Amino acid sequence: MFPNKLLSSTMATISPLLSVKPTRGLVDEKIQIIVRNVPPRFPVTLHSLFHSEDKDYWEAFGHYTSDNRGTVTVSEHASVGGTYEGTEPMGLLWSMHPAPGSRTGLRLRKMNVLTPMVVHISVYSGHVTEGFSKQSPLATVDIERWYLAPGVRRIDIRDEEVKGTLFIPPGTKGPGPFPGVLDLWGGGGGLVEYRSALLASHGFVSMALEYISTEKNRASNLHIKYFEKAFRIVQEHPLVMKDSVALFGLSLGTSITLHMAAYSKAVSPRCCVCVSGSHVQPINSPFKDVSEKFQENRHKIRFDEEGGVIWKDIMLPIPTDPGLKVDMGRIKCPVILIVGEDDQNLAAVESAEDLTQMMRAAGNEHLLTTFRYPGAGHLIEPPYTPHVRASKFMVHQTGEKVTMLWGGYPKPHASAQEDSWEKILRFLQQHLYPSQDSVPKAKL
Repeated sequence: MFPNKLLSSTMATISPLLSVKPTRGLVDEKIQIIVRNVPPRFPVTLHSLFHSEDKDYWEAFGHYTSDNRGTVTVSEHASVGGTYEGTEPMGLLWSMHPAPGSRTGLRLRKMNVLTPMVVHISVYSGHVTEGFSKQSPLATVDIERWYLAPGVRRIDIRDEEVKGTLFIPPGTKGPGPFPGVLDLWGGGGGLVEYRSALLASHGFVSMALEYISTEKNRASNLHIKYFEKAFRIVQEHPLVMKDSVALFGLSLGTSITLHMAAYSKAVSPRCCVCVSGSHVQPINSPFKDVSEKFQENRHKIRFDEEGGVIWKDIMLPIPTDPGLKVDMGRIKCPVILIVGEDDQNLAAVESAEDLTQMMRAAGNEHLLTTFRYPGAGHLIEPPYTPHVRASKFMVHQTGEKVTMLWGGYPKPHASAQEDSWEKILRFLQQHLYPSQDSVPKAKL
């Protein structure tokens, strides 16, 4: 470390330059960060800061030493300390965590997709670990991270039954039609739009569907006819290829996706994306029975040392009764299955093994593509979303607020999100677009 007097005199004679490109891009687009014009072998700290819509501050930082030319290139040089280590081009985003003094149990999610995430990237002299707000950075660049590409249209769906949001691609290669996706989140409920917005930015008409209401006096819709109607809204849109509509589920959304693909007589998905979910559910019963089954098995709930709720044992052992799980032999379309091996919320690993055996026995295993990620947890989202091992969660069946243990560790979880998103987009393009030449390129 440079002595303070030498550091002050050295910095007085130079003007550090911080370059971040692009300054405006989609959230799944990589950034390039370069620091120039500092002394050779000089210690610096790169720091990111984001003020969320919930008014919480999230930050990340990495410790670097400039090369012999007085340059730090984040994509080539390794961080030797901070919230991430090693050569991590996107470490300043995926390793973000709540700033010291924040509320506990936070999870970073974008609620208004019509506005960007504005992240402040700064460089400080020395290897700093705390008190960033009390120090003056050498340079700062603000960047915008968008879920919504220019030209994507957002349309509220509020018919008599279905509540959701439809996102229409801009049509950079013509006015359409486009493939469609019905986007189903999990048991947290509410209307979650950001993944659908990003899918539309990549050329898919995508509908984010609310089916578990978080509003008082508003019933949840957990009947197969509700999901069939939502699917048809996507399918019958004039800008959608009617035979190229997929289902995309996470957690409880995966249970619904597999049920629809196996049993619906009204709709036929072209392919299915299933993330962190299971085929275990009472058949010939409403979907709400999946939730009620959780209540019956509450005695299997465990807690970690910090009081985090572990749900994964609730569905273990995987039942042998065929009436308690989707008949995977009925699946007739390609399925991609994304599994975090440290999922503490659902028995996703055991479910994947069982449903694979079912499909093998039925002779349709060729339709299944599975990716398992060691060290990844339950909440496998689009890339560079900060990892949270646990966060506050409301159990809708009881109204109870708990700290839910999702599992996963920052670096392997971040790697899983980046790799799986790339594979999911390729899977959807392969099975939904008539030719790869017609796949649009997302760019801001």
